[in-house]
Amino acid sequence: MYTVKEFSGRKVVIGDDNGPLLASERDVNDWISAAWDAEAQLVVVPTSRLNEEFFRLSTRIAGAIIQKFVNYRSQLVIVGDISGWIADSNALRDFVYESNRGREVWFLPDLDALAQRLQQSARS
Repeated sequence: MYTVKEFSGRKVVIGDDNGPLLASERDVNDWISAAWDAEAQLVVVPTSRLNEEFFRLSTRIAGAIIQKFVNYRSQLVIVGDISGWIADSNALRDFVYESNRGREVWFLPDLDALAQRLQQSARS
């Protein structure tokens, strides 16, 4: 269900591509528990584990899920191709852009991009 890896000295919980969807803020508890068990502050959720409603900002599901991760001081990284959703929504495109400028939530194409991003932030 999850694996734990280390990137630039940081433990990261990485969700498997298959498994239950992260569809509501109630579902965040399992991810937070996995992070606490691994003493990781960063949680990687593949896009395959997200309900399509997550990418429709009007549903407010993304906001509720992200807020719960932030409240528990876990950084959330969404990994995978979201180009289709971004093409359909200017609001989502802007949200992803702003999120990637911060530290709480990142949208990245793959784990290699995560490794690079963590390596860069370790140098800063």
